[in-house]
Amino acid sequence: MTRRERVVRMSVEQPLWSALTAYRILTMLYAVLLSVFGREKYDRPWVAVAFLAVMVVWTLATLPKVAGAAACTKRFLGADLTIALAGILLTPLADFEAQQVDGPTLPSIWTAGSVLAFAIKGGWRWAAFASTFVAVANIIERGDPSRDTFHNVLLVWVASIAIGYVVEVARASERTLARALEIEAATRERERLARDIHDSVLQVLAMVQRRGTALGGEAAELGRMAGEQEVALRTLVSSGLVPTTRVSEDAAQGAVVRSVEVDDEPSGAADCDLRSLLAPHAGSRVSFAEPGAPVLLAPAAATELAAAVSAALDNVRVHAGENAQAWILVEDWPDEVIVTVRDDGPGIPEGRLAQAEGEGRMGVALSIRGRLRDLGGTAELVSVPGQGTEVELKVPKVSRGKAGPAR
Repeated sequence: MTRRERVVRMSVEQPLWSALTAYRILTMLYAVLLSVFGREKYDRPWVAVAFLAVMVVWTLATLPKVAGAAACTKRFLGADLTIALAGILLTPLADFEAQQVDGPTLPSIWTAGSVLAFAIKGGWRWAAFASTFVAVANIIERGDPSRDTFHNVLLVWVASIAIGYVVEVARASERTLARALEIEAATRERERLARDIHDSVLQVLAMVQRRGTALGGEAAELGRMAGEQEVALRTLVSSGLVPTTRVSEDAAQGAVVRSVEVDDEPSGAADCDLRSLLAPHAGSRVSFAEPGAPVLLAPAAATELAAAVSAALDNVRVHAGENAQAWILVEDWPDEVIVTVRDDGPGIPEGRLAQAEGEGRMGVALSIRGRLRDLGGTAELVSVPGQGTEVELKVPKVSRGKAGPAR
């Protein structure tokens, strides 16, 4: 079974979740000890005991929920924040004096664990959302908040947003690193295949071309075909079209990247590299130029675009002649993919396309423009008599129609 390299990820966010788990346990114990040593001051100790019992049970029961991003759901975050807010608002009922002298609330710094969970899970926006509720609850609990109250509230708010922002930056950096290592792994695999192919298939094709040309007759035609296949195969190998496996989107959203060897497996509905569909067109009369990185489109969109390119090349062979040279250029832009097919044929006389459509020959209208229209794209044809024809095909990265959205 053939083997290739795939880039996989191990979450770098996991240490953050582990730290959050330890923080919740330690702050739970701190809140309990704080209440035990200050039990004499409570006006209604049963309120403190009841809340702390709920907090302890909840903290221990939900440890798996803060073990990773996948388990930490929105429902859990909402319930966890609700318990923290309830503890803050119950503090005056249990200890009226704490409300007057800026004393600790019942959950104390355990509340920050809820805000940190929001920050790690959803970034700075989620952190701002949670810390705002905590700030409002603290202000309400104090009744007549002091300057220290506002200082503490602002500190928690700013710190949580900063942590959320750092998490987002770390995720973006890890995705970039993962993509770079994925391309590097594909490059190494391409070089290995190039060596193997050069030592076998390409040498055989080159020998057939030389011998066929020397023998002449039908053998010369066979040699010419072998030469074309050699050029196409060299282009395919050198263009970097070894399929790469997309970095899996693990639930933690952050990763340490490493390379491993895995057996080939079907890619399912993963995005398709358009270059792998267009490269087979390359040959002695068709030049193919593409970006060094994969050009990813939804499979249906890539297939339709490749079919439109094939139709354009068919028109080159039919109308420009078998000896016409053609060029395929692929451009990968942030919002769209542009494929240009150009030839050095005689060009299309003015009005010829309209006449062909009137006669019922709909090759350009249906095979090219129709396919691109279904993808939400466009096809523009420019032709000057005596100077060849150029077809520019544009497909948005987020396609509509039957191809579905392209990720």
